[in-house]
Amino acid sequence: MGLTEDFVKLQSGWPRVHHLFALLCLAAVVYKLIVLLGKRRDAFRNYDVFPGPPSHWLFGHTKEFKQDETDLHLLVKWGQEYPYAYPLWIGPFVSSLTIHHPDYVKTILATAEPKDNLSYWFLESWIGDGLLVSKGQKWFRHRRLLTPGFHYDVLKPYTKLMSDSAKTMLDKWERYADTNKSFELFEHVSLMALDSILKCGFSYNSNCQTEGGTNAYIKAVYELSNLINVRLRTFPYHNDFIFYLSPHGFRYRKACRIAHGHTEEVIRKRKEALKEEKELDRIQAKRNLDFLDILLFAKDENQQGLSDEDLRAEVDTFMFEGHDTTASGLSFILYSLACHPEHQKICRDEIMQVLEGKDTVEWEDLSKLPYTTMCIKESLRLYPPVPRISRIITKPITFFDGRTLPAGSLIGTSVYGIHRNAAVWENPDVFDPLRFLPENASKRSPHAFVPFSAGPRNCIGQNFAMNELKVATALTLKKYELIEDTTQKPKIISRVVLRSINGIHIKIKSVDPQA
Repeated sequence: MGLTEDFVKLQSGWPRVHHLFALLCLAAVVYKLIVLLGKRRDAFRNYDVFPGPPSHWLFGHTKEFKQDETDLHLLVKWGQEYPYAYPLWIGPFVSSLTIHHPDYVKTILATAEPKDNLSYWFLESWIGDGLLVSKGQKWFRHRRLLTPGFHYDVLKPYTKLMSDSAKTMLDKWERYADTNKSFELFEHVSLMALDSILKCGFSYNSNCQTEGGTNAYIKAVYELSNLINVRLRTFPYHNDFIFYLSPHGFRYRKACRIAHGHTEEVIRKRKEALKEEKELDRIQAKRNLDFLDILLFAKDENQQGLSDEDLRAEVDTFMFEGHDTTASGLSFILYSLACHPEHQKICRDEIMQVLEGKDTVEWEDLSKLPYTTMCIKESLRLYPPVPRISRIITKPITFFDGRTLPAGSLIGTSVYGIHRNAAVWENPDVFDPLRFLPENASKRSPHAFVPFSAGPRNCIGQNFAMNELKVATALTLKKYELIEDTTQKPKIISRVVLRSINGIHIKIKSVDPQA
């Protein structure tokens, strides 16, 4: 009887518990809403001195972006209307100041301020807390530990490996030569860049260019880039729990597992190979050191190395950044040269003279290609592989014209906007490599051209990337004449890197070596 009475009392108490729980949930929602509304009010106040395009009260500016080739043109158009900077809103509560002029860019890129806690935070579950997204003392320590991996003594032997990867790709292109039919080159270049980064940075022969079928890792990287963009644009997805439960979150986790499995396999095989080795000098006596050797043996002043988690984060970061950004850059370089045969011919003449019949590019050749290098830079200006960089400032910042932003503000550097800014570049949409003649470049701000960012948080691998772009461009032009496909123009769009919705198509003709 007593048990029955207790059960009845317990049952009668449940409604009160439910009501209390509902009240607590409502209070939490109200509190969160008040915080967000306060944040919105403060942002409007902070941006009062920065006029910008009108925004929707709920969607912000996201409805203005159609996810097609018009998006980047819109940023340039707004840059013309609002000199130096303008605010952009993602939904009702998230905003950032978009800057697109060298004088403004200099102020933020001269600092070591961390990457933003929004788009880069979404990257963290993929590439970990590596050099790209880490901050403070961790970033400083890792930057110091990783820098020896990009010393020219380490980079020097890579030119032969890069040449081998490029030649594999170019041999595959023979089936397209002299057919007057175009083909999509981005996928080919992505495989080549992955093959190259694995050989150079990890001494790992993947055979990814010849194994046939779609490479699972590259497919996963493409999927992850798209899903991060979807998450950024969809305000409810900014919440981890909502994104986790969504179909997009499921696809993201699946792609992450593929990407992580790939890097873990590379690390596992190297650790097995180095099981008996304790010193870098002994390895160097047997073969050239690579990036992974230096990561595995890196020690700070306290003789502490990288943890397993940090090691994977740096490998994931280098694997992604070292192949995807390079693939974007090289694809648009080849496309630019196909569209401008007069510049392509000058490059080819220069390359033929330097290589003198060799079928590979050597370290000493890289500095003997000034015109080719100018064409590469001009393409990187028009088609920057990373079209946007974003930071969150930890202390107030004052720009050269006296306008200020408080700590906690997001600042997005529109690299695409700077490179197409008519106030900085004459006829900015015209392909003109002579802009990069030393006498012309010296007249511009060094922050007018920032494809690899600038300042203390610049791209640590920019010399590696430029070397690969030179090697692959030289060997391509030596073997093929590139021809524009006027029926299929790239529709460029900003993802994590610059891509084309409809691919990048060109035609090729074999070059007569005797001509």
